[in-house]
Amino acid sequence: MNQKRRFIAGAVCPKCAEMDRMVMFTDEQGTHRECVSCGFSDKLSDLESPQELATRVNQVDAPAPAPEVVPLKFYPRPKK
Repeated sequence: MNQKRRFIAGAVCPKCAEMDRMVMFTDEQGTHRECVSCGFSDKLSDLESPQELATRVNQVDAPAPAPEVVPLKFYPRPKK
């Protein structure tokens, strides 16, 4: 059977660490991914949800502390 293979843009192979070498295809047994460089292959389970990579965009920073508020005091000018 001839499966349609699609490259996964930006994917890194977990075995050889090459980027943009992973392909994905579906057959009767499920969805698979495979590295065209080293031959690494595994089946993706429908039950497991992929983990989102940690990036600066999806990181939640601790809220910044509120700045200390200092009231200003105005004194009248002394009369001459």
